[in-house]
Amino acid sequence: MDMPRNLFKQRLRDRQAQIGLWLGLADPYSAEMAANAGFDWLVIDGEHAPNDLRSTLGQLQAIAPYASQPVVRPVIGDTALIKQLLDIGAQTLLVPMVETAEQARQLVRATRYPPAGIRGMGSPLARASRWNNVDDYLDQADEQMCLLVQVETRLGLDNLDAIAAVDGVDGVFIGPADLSASMGYRGNPAHPEVQAAIEDGIARILAVGKAPGILMGDEQLARRYLELGALFVAVGVDTSVLVRGLHTLLATYKTPVAPGTTGGGVY
Repeated sequence: MDMPRNLFKQRLRDRQAQIGLWLGLADPYSAEMAANAGFDWLVIDGEHAPNDLRSTLGQLQAIAPYASQPVVRPVIGDTALIKQLLDIGAQTLLVPMVETAEQARQLVRATRYPPAGIRGMGSPLARASRWNNVDDYLDQADEQMCLLVQVETRLGLDNLDAIAAVDGVDGVFIGPADLSASMGYRGNPAHPEVQAAIEDGIARILAVGKAPGILMGDEQLARRYLELGALFVAVGVDTSVLVRGLHTLLATYKTPVAPGTTGGGVY
């Protein structure tokens, strides 16, 4: 059996911009709907959505028949949790709150088999190896691993060049919501100082040859980041898409309760 290829990682290497969607509904059925819509990449969110290992597995299986590429965001960059996520078939991880190059190096080690890393040798039990039916899985797995790290604090920005330069980090995702809060502009990622920091960050990531990424629900800003060279841009969140659609439908027949605006356009 052939090794599943990480097309998301290949497109980053080829400098192809990819448009994504956040999955917060934590359900395989809705994840399959998003994949069917044709997004390039889909984030299965384990940080702020109610996903556990089983629900993440279900969504990986639901997305698998489609061209959309799954990206899994764990709640934290924990080595044991990363081991489990890789074994159920995640090939691309998006790890939140990375603030130093040392953190990034440890995450790289967690996604690689020895001697390059510390990933546990349990592939015969794993969906990732198709239960040991992928030929030479252990020799091929590391090449298909894609590590994206989130820089979303002042400290992370201070260390951005060193983080991006870590061998094995494929891309750096700038988190505008947390970054704006860290900079003193909570709920206002469109503030000029935050936007200046984001634009500078994209340029710095590109300068070391890595792929910049971001989540932005504001179309004008999302297009601006793509123009600047961002290579993986999520343009919405399934929960927000659903809520807006529900409010729009209700407004056809009665005055609805106005949806909240907290988040400053990121989501």
